[in-house]
Amino acid sequence: MTTIYLGEIGQHDQKTTIDKLHEQIRARDAERVAATEAGIPALIRLVKVAERDTGQSETIRRFLLGLYNGNRFPFNLNKFCNLDKDIFDDCVMVLTFDARARVREIHTCILKGDELFSRWAKECSK
Repeated sequence: MTTIYLGEIGQHDQKTTIDKLHEQIRARDAERVAATEAGIPALIRLVKVAERDTGQSETIRRFLLGLYNGNRFPFNLNKFCNLDKDIFDDCVMVLTFDARARVREIHTCILKGDELFSRWAKECSK
């Protein structure tokens, strides 16, 4: 009888573990969807800022290049302190997207991303 009882506990524990695993998978999927839905529009807004000629534009270019290749383009996080709130919030959304939902390189998520990032890389190297 003890064996049957332990077996039932084992089955219950196994079901609970599987349920928890499914719950974690659903939560991760929801997180990816939310990060993508917020991150792509934020990325598009940041690209528009990056294409301007302001101090914030340079910061955004360097931030996006850092996501693209952090070893080649290190980004100083203190630069975030000088950004307008809306632009900073977009950076956080893009960072979340890149960390939690991205399935490809950040530059491929925007139209003509290869060209933009190549140009920005040359400008940052000067």
